[in-house]
Amino acid sequence: MPSCPYCGVEIIEGVDECEQCGQTLTDLSLPRPSTMVEADLLRDRIGILAPQKPTTIHPDTPVHEALSKMLLERIGCLMVVDQEKLVGIFTERDAMTKLNVDADQFSDHPISRYMTHNPVALGVRDKIAFALHKMNVGGYRHLPILDDQSLVGVISIRDILAYLTRRAGKS
Repeated sequence: MPSCPYCGVEIIEGVDECEQCGQTLTDLSLPRPSTMVEADLLRDRIGILAPQKPTTIHPDTPVHEALSKMLLERIGCLMVVDQEKLVGIFTERDAMTKLNVDADQFSDHPISRYMTHNPVALGVRDKIAFALHKMNVGGYRHLPILDDQSLVGVISIRDILAYLTRRAGKS
């Protein structure tokens, strides 16, 4: 009979949570990592990426102001927040696909018309492998990071690439 890797008590194979310590055991069914980098991805949490402080705007912010802010701050996305709640994200991709060459004619429109509503967000305690999976499946370059439903940061694919580069150098 297998034992819980956290507290050592015997567990029934296939259970999702240890009855003794309450730890999740879903990771036990994952295939064994074949490299140290894979092991790090499955172990490390998003928090160690030191998510960047998000730049936020209100849903009523005009398009021209949002675009200017992105250019001025040299960032690829803005978090759209209303009453301290994340309601959307506006990215470079949104600008290119929804505004494109017509951005001037939409410059006074509110960004809420062009943002991505209710974006996928992850928690600081989620694993980096999960973030990478979400980015890959969803085609995202940026993910908002929450801590108890509060927006605390944003990570980009560049953050994960930098992490992978550091880890590969240690192998």
